Amino acid sequence: MNQPQVSVIILHKNGKDLLKSSLGSLRNQSFKNFEIIVVDNGSSDDSVEFVRQNFPGTNIICNPENFGFAKANNIGFSRAKGEYLFFLNNDTEVEPKCLEKLVAAAERADKRVGLFSPKILSYYNRNIIDNVGHLIYKDGLNRGRGRLEKDSAQFDKEEEICFPSGCACFCRRQVIEGIGGYDEDFFCYGDDADFGLRARLAGWQALLVPQAVVYHMYSATAGKYSPQKAFLVERNRFWVAVKIFPLSLLMFNGYYAIKRYLYQFYSVLVKKGSAGKFVDEFSIWYLIMVLCRAWLAALWGLPKMLKKRITIQKSKKISKKEIFGWFDKYGISLKELTLKE
Repeated sequence: MNQPQVSVIILHKNGKDLLKSSLGSLRNQSFKNFEIIVVDNGSSDDSVEFVRQNFPGTNIICNPENFGFAKANNIGFSRAKGEYLFFLNNDTEVEPKCLEKLVAAAERADKRVGLFSPKILSYYNRNIIDNVGHLIYKDGLNRGRGRLEKDSAQFDKEEEICFPSGCACFCRRQVIEGIGGYDEDFFCYGDDADFGLRARLAGWQALLVPQAVVYHMYSATAGKYSPQKAFLVERNRFWVAVKIFPLSLLMFNGYYAIKRYLYQFYSVLVKKGSAGKFVDEFSIWYLIMVLCRAWLAALWGLPKMLKKRITIQKSKKISKKEIFGWFDKYGISLKELTLKE
């Protein structure tokens, strides 16, 4: 029986030790019909030579500089041959049957299911959940579902999710061909939400495949609380809302954002959540400055995002009622969004 081909696309920039884990674990897969494409975003160490010497047969694309998550993934896809794509972070380890379980789930699933998520656990504490898909807030911000919960089999059945994390996203080739790949204006962060929600608008569904397991070193590449990350997360969540959300929800974006800021201010006071940790490392005034920069950048890019919105909304295949249903099924509370790391 012929197996479908999978293309595993791994982005990388510096830190060759990360590749020992991700590429090493792919060597041990029970499923064999896959190619590996490493897209190097301008590494200044000897990562490329390390891959050539230690993982022969790996396809390597060398970008002259850091093109970010979205553009580099699109470049990787342009070279991919597989009918399935597995976009995988470099800071991961993949269990031996991961690809086998993902392919099996995709082959038996309804053809409307185009996106698949493995169960993603912490690399450092393997009974703690990193995420099992993502949840969405009404201002466009998203967060990993189940994040930091103890893995007690509460997510051990296949079930529909909103969209997979960009850390480990398995999808049919038709999905990315149909929606046009990742939005390169995002650079990184939020681009997985944009990709997943555009796929949902196009009529695709997403499925959790918990038997497929990936271990993730959370933010090992970009850092947990960097100013650049805070800037991109805030700017891009607004662009997600502009492109995807119904106009009747988009009109209240500022209201939902202000509610979140109030919760985040509280999180700073009690030193919890990402805002609290950021202020511990920098300052509240620096955080405010980053947020102001993000808003200015978001508004500067608004005309371009509105043009994209027109195209996306014209081609959507689901109703406004179904979109609002996302927030009933996959919504996240402000407490969870702001007070957890």
